[in-house]
Parts: sequence; structure tokens; C-alpha cells
Amino acid sequence: MSAPRTRTLSSLAEIAALDVDAVIDVRSPSEYAEDHLPGAINLPVLDDAERARIGTIYKQQSPFLARKLGAALVARNAARHLEGPLAGMGGGWRPLVYCWRGGQRSGAFATILAQVGWRVELVAGGWKSWRRLVVEALQDRPVPSPVVVLDGNTGSAKTELLGLLAARGEQVIDLEALANHRGSLFGAMPGGQPSQKLFEGRLAMALAGLDPARPVVVEAESSKVGDIALPKQLWAAMRGAPRLHVAAPVEARAAYLARAYADVAADRTRLAGVIALLRPLHPAEVIGDWLRLAGDGAVEPLALGLMARHYDPRYEKHRARSGGAQDRTVTTESLAPEALGPLADRLAGTLRDIFG
Repeated sequence: MSAPRTRTLSSLAEIAALDVDAVIDVRSPSEYAEDHLPGAINLPVLDDAERARIGTIYKQQSPFLARKLGAALVARNAARHLEGPLAGMGGGWRPLVYCWRGGQRSGAFATILAQVGWRVELVAGGWKSWRRLVVEALQDRPVPSPVVVLDGNTGSAKTELLGLLAARGEQVIDLEALANHRGSLFGAMPGGQPSQKLFEGRLAMALAGLDPARPVVVEAESSKVGDIALPKQLWAAMRGAPRLHVAAPVEARAAYLARAYADVAADRTRLAGVIALLRPLHPAEVIGDWLRLAGDGAVEPLALGLMARHYDPRYEKHRARSGGAQDRTVTTESLAPEALGPLADRLAGTLRDIFG
């Protein structure tokens, strides 16, 4: 039987093109949840409680005792994985295994898999080598493509238009999809947000896949999407980028918001809770009016009030600070579903006008 081979991950492009049948993260479930290599599955050789127990024994009793107990637990968990998730794998199966820094956990599991007869590889440096590549891509290097920001007042259908631009062959990165958040007070999504590190890994892979000769369109955001902070290189590129501004009447935007946020409007308790967060910013009678509209299910009037008193004034202040000579405005009277395709066509044409 051959011993596991070691593979050094030298670039994000190499990770995107991994020629293996599975990437296995053998760290504990909490480590995996915080961040992991793209597409990796979690087959922990020590769960969170076991890992904590081994660490305590190592520090307070004896490294030897910790290693002996750890070996027994790893063997037991490896047997469970072999009899469970890996039971159907054939003789030609080729896994890539890693732990936190390519040490004992991944080495022990990979050795067992190699003894079965599988062609196993170990990630040199483990998860830390992946994280180093992510940090280099996001913090040390400029965004590889020219950035264009898709801008517009709240309710301008920017996220949907971003998807339509992608369908038309334009390069886009959907930051809200990567962060699992719609980028506003009302923007929480089912499943919650990923960790900061997991988001950064997703973003780094998206940037690595860009064609540097073509612009990439991102939606206008603040420096945070929900609780996720945008990395400094991307944020700097967005602040200095030309903007495609979508201009639509407030009535059209209110109708769009009622459609796009139907899930939030249907949960009146949640809706009232979010409105209550605005109490420090607006008079009590305004908050009371918004709460009444929410309770009555009057979604479009509520959207109109929120935009007029809260969102639009803040947006105009921000736009006054960020406007540039290359900015273009595309106007539309409607944001109905049938109007968005033609609007995306016009945005794509304007993008070509800017970059040729």
C-alpha cells in the first residue's frame, strides 16, 4: 500500500481546478463551520467535545496520554466514516484530506485511507495554507478586473438586474449572495450569514475566476453587508469605481420592494421588530405610522414612507460624496418583471460604452 502524498496548494486557481474525487476536512464541526476549502465535506476525526478533552489532557496531564487517547478516538471515528459515508467508494477513489495545519489529524486519517488502497493526498499546511491564499488575494492584491458599481436608490431592483447582467454574459460578483443577506435592515435571509472567513473564501474564489481584461459589476453596498465586512482592496476599488445608476420613480420602487420583500412583509412580527430599530433616528409619530402600516399589511405605502423619510435622504448624501466623471444614469419608468430584461439590456450597452 502506498503512503499518502503531500500536495502544496500554490494558488486559488489550482484549488478551483482540483483533480480529486473529494476534499475532506477532518477538523471538528465548529472549525469546519467557520471556514473550509471550497466543496469540502466534513468527516471529523475528533468532534468538538473530543478535541477540547484531548487539549485539556495535553495541557494538564500528559502529552503522551493525550496522544494515546487521541489515537483511539481518531481510529474509532475513522471506522465510523469508513462504514458510513465512505462505504460505497470504489478502489479508484481519490480523496484530498486536510486538517488545521496538515498535522496529526489529517495524517492519521489519510494513512488509514491509504491502507485501504485509495490514492490519498494531504494538503501541505492544511487549512492554514488555504487561508493564507485567501488573505493574500483580498488584503494584499488589487481586484484583478476593473470594477463597475451598479447603483440606485433603495428598491431599484439592483440585485435582480445584476443577475440579468450575468445572464447576458457580463462579469458580475453578487456580494449579497455570497454574504446571504440583502444588504439592508430588512435583509436577513434564511440560514443566516456565513462567518467572515467563509465569506472571504467565497469572495476570493470569485475574484480568482475573473477575466482581468473585462470589467466586473458589483452592487453598491456600504462597507458591510449585514454583519460581513468587505475586504479593504475590494472596498477601495468600489469607492473609486465608475457607477451605473438606475433611476426609477419612487412609486415603481415601492411596488418592486413589495414584491421582492414579500417574505418579510408576510411576517408582521418580524417587520414590526425591524421598524422598531429605527426609533433612535425618527420621531415617535413617524415610527408609529410605519408600525400601523405594517400591522395593516399596507406594504407599498410603508415602502414609500421608509424611502421618503429614511433611505432616500441617506442615499443622496452618499451619492454626493461618491459621484465621478464616468458615472452614467439609466432611467426607467417601471420595475415590473417585464421591464427588467430590457433595462438590463440598456445597462449592458452602457457598460460597453464605458469600456469599449
